[in-house]
Amino acid sequence: MTAKELVTEYYESGASRTTEGIRRFLHDEMSLKWHSSKGYLQLEKSDVLALTAELEKSYCASRLDISHIIGEGDTVSVRYTHYVNAFENPHEEMVLAHFVVIWEVKDGRLYNGFLMSQLG
Repeated sequence: MTAKELVTEYYESGASRTTEGIRRFLHDEMSLKWHSSKGYLQLEKSDVLALTAELEKSYCASRLDISHIIGEGDTVSVRYTHYVNAFENPHEEMVLAHFVVIWEVKDGRLYNGFLMSQLG
């Protein structure tokens, strides 16, 4: 499987939005450097798992609208918008944030990530 195919499967299958999927796709020594509209974070796999667990508790549904997936060798870039439905209003979908991420793949898993986001 190429790096682009791996990253495409990670996002299009919904694995990126579940703790089970993250365990399967992220390298144990992964690092995510995240510049958001709220500041800078540097996350490890355990941090990403904790963040995803919180999202799973906070929203009854979520989906990604992917506009770009561009790959070159072991590096893949993805641009997407993350939509969510809150438990308090499950019929209303809202934009959580817009994202651009660059992933470096190592040993068939997502290893180094560089993420930028802006609230919806």
